[in-house]
Amino acid sequence: MQLSVLDQIPIPAGGGAAQAIQETFALAALADRLGYARYWLAEHHNTTSLACPAPEVMIPQIAARTQRIRVGSGGVMLSHYSSLKVAEAFHLIEAMYPGRVDLGVGRAPGSDGRTARALAHGPGALGIEHYPEQLMDLYGYLAGDLPPEHPFREVRAMPEVGGLPELWLLGSSTVSATYAAELGWAFSFAQFISPEGGETVIRNYREQFQPSPALAQPRANMGVSVTCADTDAEAKDLSWSRWCWRIMSNRGMGGGIPSVETARTFPYNERELDYIEHMQGLSIYGSPQHCLDKLEALSTTYAVDEFVVLTITHDPAARQRSYELLAHAAGISAPPAAEPAQT
Repeated sequence: MQLSVLDQIPIPAGGGAAQAIQETFALAALADRLGYARYWLAEHHNTTSLACPAPEVMIPQIAARTQRIRVGSGGVMLSHYSSLKVAEAFHLIEAMYPGRVDLGVGRAPGSDGRTARALAHGPGALGIEHYPEQLMDLYGYLAGDLPPEHPFREVRAMPEVGGLPELWLLGSSTVSATYAAELGWAFSFAQFISPEGGETVIRNYREQFQPSPALAQPRANMGVSVTCADTDAEAKDLSWSRWCWRIMSNRGMGGGIPSVETARTFPYNERELDYIEHMQGLSIYGSPQHCLDKLEALSTTYAVDEFVVLTITHDPAARQRSYELLAHAAGISAPPAAEPAQT
């Protein structure tokens, strides 16, 4: 089993973005030492709870502080941006850290509807219906291979680089899986967003996959939310912060990731308690062996051997401990560090 990290850079209640970013640097260095395969940064906007609206800014910072782990986006919300601009940003990162960069893209807004409109505001803004075209343009710019009839055929994404970032399309639906299959990209299924029904999505991706210059065979992994602690009871306590945060977000409340005490005493209504009970049945939390057993069962069900693990806790030390315990339980280990890249 291969394990990777998905980091949304959570901001604990009472804390700030600057400290949360420093905690991310520490977690990335730990993940590198422990043997995690990738470190992906997610994109979110207009929230007081998450500190990463720009993965392309964080990726070089993480790469500079690690030795061998792949670093990338999980993902860039392409519908907000020009395909050329995204291609140029990742060409530049690839030039700085060749062979270590992943470009994962998605079509979710990563925000509320009004913020999404603000991000896309201005002349020439494209609607979500243009997302497939944006994906094709993105690959064309990255590979220097736009179709002959393309209006921007002569435009090049600079700087020129010797290789491409590893391309991943992120999603939680059959639509995204179909795009990935038709483009010949790797696919990451967001099980932590859609915890049911993913077997069909991934199976359809594999069956419909068309080889491309980027990827000869289908390749899929799964994004999962995991809270691991020394005991099942401790892990359940820590998980209340994430469950409460989701309820608070649904109510339009800000303030960061709540403490366990706040989460335990929050005034939930009956519908919210039903939601938490439902999520408890679908969530992965517990002792190291319990979490590993859950992941191994998912690996069999979904036919994937890589999990991109998202852990949200109020206490940064508990988050680090969760990743550490899971890595030891899974028996992953870091290979020797690669030679430093020339920058």
